Amino acid sequence: MNKKLKMIYILLILTLNFSCVEKKSTEKETNKPELVVTSKTDTLKFTSAIRAIFQDSKGNYWFGSHNEGVSFYNGKSFEYFTTNKGLSDNQIRSIQEDENGKIWFGTAKGISVYDKGKFTNYPPKNNNPIFNWNETNGNLWFYSWEEGGINRFDGINMNYLIFPKPINENPDNTYGVTDISKDKDGKVWIATYAALFNYDSKMVNIFDNEKLNLKDNELLHIRSVLADSKGRIWIGNNGIGVLLMEGNSIINFSEKNNLIHPTSTRRGDKSKPGTLEHVFAIEEDSEGSIWFGDRDTGAWKYDGKTLTNYSISDKLSNPMIWTIYKDNKNNLLFGMADGNIFKFNGKAFEKQF
Repeated sequence: MNKKLKMIYILLILTLNFSCVEKKSTEKETNKPELVVTSKTDTLKFTSAIRAIFQDSKGNYWFGSHNEGVSFYNGKSFEYFTTNKGLSDNQIRSIQEDENGKIWFGTAKGISVYDKGKFTNYPPKNNNPIFNWNETNGNLWFYSWEEGGINRFDGINMNYLIFPKPINENPDNTYGVTDISKDKDGKVWIATYAALFNYDSKMVNIFDNEKLNLKDNELLHIRSVLADSKGRIWIGNNGIGVLLMEGNSIINFSEKNNLIHPTSTRRGDKSKPGTLEHVFAIEEDSEGSIWFGDRDTGAWKYDGKTLTNYSISDKLSNPMIWTIYKDNKNNLLFGMADGNIFKFNGKAFEKQF
């Protein structure tokens, strides 16, 4: 090999080596190391609450726990992911899938996306908060630990949007997001402890104590929201039960149906049997009935005329329902505070996971 060819060969090798190093360096900046799952079980091993349930487009289930991370179920075994494997935090508040099949997790300390064996993480807020929501786009919305705003992903950037808080802000309540629901017209309904917001792609509307017709002794403490197929907005509170917004009408649904005990302080004290005061989950089934998950009194079904109360199971160590999820086959799954998941079979509840 003459000197000229030898020099070209050496330069080519150096170029290839530099290219590989640069590519690996970029991946380390944006992604966690590739995951090696070391834990598999035949049954779901979570003992803390099931806070989120999701079935992806391939039929796999993802279960988010209160403080033990995520479990993936492929129909045969359960695999587990925690902060040690790349998650932002072990408390999982929401799970969803994007159009490319990536799985997104809203955690207590940021957002994580799982794709091809790797996690990419985003902080709950950045140094450039956005006040004009119309400057952003995207269908993926997330609520994380930060109060006073919400995250929206546009396909490239994770934007942090600031709430336009009411003038008469209540110092005893906060604007931490607790739930999100999208209605049939595309509006996004965002539940926070102190107020309900909706965004119609043009402006952000605020529903506080005054707009929701609360009494002077009532404290708004929203934990769940559902925009149903009929255009109704159901608002679950921790203390004052369910509020129902239907057109221009807003009523206390629990109070109207005598489901708030006369001695209740409406401040989060333990519910008496047969009451619907602490609603942490709301879902609509395939027949249009609305289901409520109460902290103390089990599940409630409203078919448009009748309310039916179910205790789920007498064997539960904690009857609190954290989440209700309708899967791809229209099964209703109930995530419980003790880590169990039950399915409603049309008549009764059976343990599913």
